[in-house]
Amino acid sequence: MTRVVILISGRGSNMASLLAAGESGALRATVVGVIANRADAQGLLTAAARGVPTRVVDHRSFAEREEFDSALAEAIEVFSPDLVVLAGFMRILGAAFVRRFDGRLINIHPSLLPAFPGLHTHLRALSEGVRIHGCTVHFVTADLDHGPVIIQAAVPVLDGDDEALLAARVLAQEHVIYPQAVRWFAEGRLRLQAGRVLLEAPPAGAGVLIAPQPDACPRC
Repeated sequence: MTRVVILISGRGSNMASLLAAGESGALRATVVGVIANRADAQGLLTAAARGVPTRVVDHRSFAEREEFDSALAEAIEVFSPDLVVLAGFMRILGAAFVRRFDGRLINIHPSLLPAFPGLHTHLRALSEGVRIHGCTVHFVTADLDHGPVIIQAAVPVLDGDDEALLAARVLAQEHVIYPQAVRWFAEGRLRLQAGRVLLEAPPAGAGVLIAPQPDACPRC
């Protein structure tokens, strides 16, 4: 079983979707720890209620980002993870941290990267008048929100959408594609080649994790 550590900063809804997928047997992966950079992160309570060990590494306790990154990395290593998952983790990680977990650090971003990296993606999508928006799971690199893409889901931008409506529709697809990406990793199906992710054939007898959603593009 692939050992997974999840990093969060808030409610951890994507974390909860991964925990649910693991509990259902849909993932050959076990969440062995959840770490937050805020002691008041609501997701810590969710994880603890499901019996998952939790830790807090408060970024405000460190004068320099590098010191926080080092302490966070040490907290992660205690769990001996195969994969580190960023699930609403609202801190920029330095290059040394990223190198330490190279090839086993993934993130989900609420846009169809490379469009709209950074914050306020839904508001920016509406302001630009795009007709298709969505979310992306990618390997993390030192370039913010620009790592190799694993999977994306697209949703239409509808007339009458506001930021909250669009965000909710995208979040529903985040809960679909993040467990799928982790499953592919756990099955050893993801291969990096020349900065791109190649998805290899499924192992014999592998089942289907999820049914495609009507407005999703599972591998855009």
